[in-house]
Order: sequence, then structure tokens, then C-alpha cells
Amino acid sequence: MKRREFISIGAMSGAALMFNDAKAQTKNIELEEISVSDLQNAMSSGKASAKEIVQSYIEKIGAVDKKINSVVEINPDALTIAEAMDIERKSGKIRSPLHGVPVLLKDNIDTADKMKTTAGSLALMDAPTPKQDAFLVQKLREAGAVILGKTNLSEWANFRSSDSSSGWSGRGGQTRNPYILDRTPCGSSSGSGASIAANLCAIAIGTETDGSIVCPASINGIVGIKPTLGLVSRSGVIPIAHSQDTAGPMTRTVADAASVLSAIIGAD
Repeated sequence: MKRREFISIGAMSGAALMFNDAKAQTKNIELEEISVSDLQNAMSSGKASAKEIVQSYIEKIGAVDKKINSVVEINPDALTIAEAMDIERKSGKIRSPLHGVPVLLKDNIDTADKMKTTAGSLALMDAPTPKQDAFLVQKLREAGAVILGKTNLSEWANFRSSDSSSGWSGRGGQTRNPYILDRTPCGSSSGSGASIAANLCAIAIGTETDGSIVCPASINGIVGIKPTLGLVSRSGVIPIAHSQDTAGPMTRTVADAASVLSAIIGAD
């Protein structure tokens, strides 16, 4: 049984799975529930380019995410990066299993590009652009991943109040559970979790102090890994507690999560 079919059995609302109304697809491949290895096979065989895949995800986000509110910003350079990865592939250079694969980042992870890093707070909307990528973002770029955009989160990774709402930020508003829109998406990495569940990207990165990856992974029916503290660099990630915080992958399959973790591990 497919993941989507299994979860839909327990759907409790007419709103459940409504995001299937807008299918993400390129001319030759269906992107719903597609894995990282499937994307690699499609690009290697010439069925789809990285640029086509990124464009399809951007269109899906535009069509569907107004219901879910999981993505706060699209990288204006995403298509250019994808095209560069396509050129490398044609020349015979494949950087890693993530070459040309889109990735969404939680909005507390620095990117030295045209996107903002705000931790969901209006207070940082006009802050200067970070001078360098978070170290884990450097690792993703080196692996050939395409940084597609930033995801919503619980503002300041929920370091605000014991009564705060999971998935709400001043910048992005309330993220919703894609399966049942009036239920919690859970945890501060809720935008990352909901975006993967809704097939808005193949890979997302979340961060966790205490449950912020594993809770949205559980509630949204995906795979999330909180790595051992120190396995993934915290450099360039807006923190709560240096004694607990870490970034980790959020994907649809264990194999995909392992591929992402392999790419981002390392101390800077």
C-alpha cells in the first residue's frame, strides 16, 4: 500500500487530500510521491530536466499552497541553479544523489542569496541578507541540490510561549495539515513537514530542539530524522538551545532521508 493510500484511510474531513486536485507533473513524469532516486532516474534518462522539475514544483506551490501555507518564499534563482545542474549533467558531471533535486529550507536557516532568513518573525523581514550560507546549505549546494525556497515555521522555532500555536508565524501565518486542514501540522518545522506531505518538493530541511522534526513528520505521515547533536553543523541556523538544536532531513522515504543526511553531515 502506498503512503498516501494508507494515510487517506484515516482521513477525517472532506478537506483531506484536496491538494491532489493540482497534480505536480512534467511533460513526461508524474511527481506525486516521487522519490529522490526516481528523480535521478528521470533526469539521467532524459525524461525530465532539473529545470522542468523545479518549474513543476513552483507551479504546484502556486496552485496548492494557498490552502496549506507551508512555503513562505520561492528562491528567484532556483530555475537558474537547476539549469546549471542540467548543464553539468550533460557534460557527465554528477555531484551526488541529490544532483538537480529541489530542496526546501526552514526559514531559520541562512542562505546568502536573494531570500530572507527571518525565523518567521516580522522583526527580521528587513534584516541584512546573511553574508554566507549556513554550513549545511553549503553542503547541499556542493551536492548539486537546488535550493527551491523557504518554509514556514512556528515563529522563533516556538521559543515564544507555552501556549503558542504550532506552525504559526508573523511572516507566514498558520501552516495547515495537508490531510485535515483544521488539525495541527505539529512542531516548529511544520512548514517543512506539510510541504513534503503535499508533494510540494522532494526534500525539506527542518530543525529541532525538542520534537520540531519528529512531531511534524509523524503528524504529516513522512520521515524525519533528528541527527545526533553535532553530526550536522549548527552554523548559520537561528537557535534556541545550543545544547539540543540540530537540523535534519524531512522526506517521504527512509532512503531519501539517508541520502540527505549523508550530504549535510560534517562540522564546519
